[in-house]
Amino acid sequence: MKIVLQRVKQAAVEVQGKIKGEIERGICLLVGIEKGDSEDDAQYLAKKVVELRIFPDEEGKMNLSLTETRGGVLAVSQFTLAGSTKKGRRPSFDKAELPERAEELFRYFVDQIKQRGIKVETGVFGSLMDVRMVNDGPVTFILEKKRSYSD
Repeated sequence: MKIVLQRVKQAAVEVQGKIKGEIERGICLLVGIEKGDSEDDAQYLAKKVVELRIFPDEEGKMNLSLTETRGGVLAVSQFTLAGSTKKGRRPSFDKAELPERAEELFRYFVDQIKQRGIKVETGVFGSLMDVRMVNDGPVTFILEKKRSYSD
């Protein structure tokens, strides 16, 4: 799994001109599911997203987590994160998980965040979506979980 995480002041996702999900202060996640990703990977990354201390405390230091700030999450599936641009000019999506399995794992990931008490909004899996956000900072991280990790 690959995730682009952005701390936001607000974020929304639209499908065919209609808002399907929106949050105020929190985190926008672009989530790519790759072949071989598992529920264990999703659990690990959900915990990481919720507990990562990326929000400022009273002194302006990144010391607070999503849980502590009561922020929301806008999670958007993005299969292009599984793309490779190593050869040629056209990206290869050979590593991207099949849509049915990817959707199942994406929903599991979202549920894992919700189970930790966080409000989560999403777009519509597999649809063309317009994502609007105001990046706060800007603060952006790339998270990955591969089965070979021991943490």
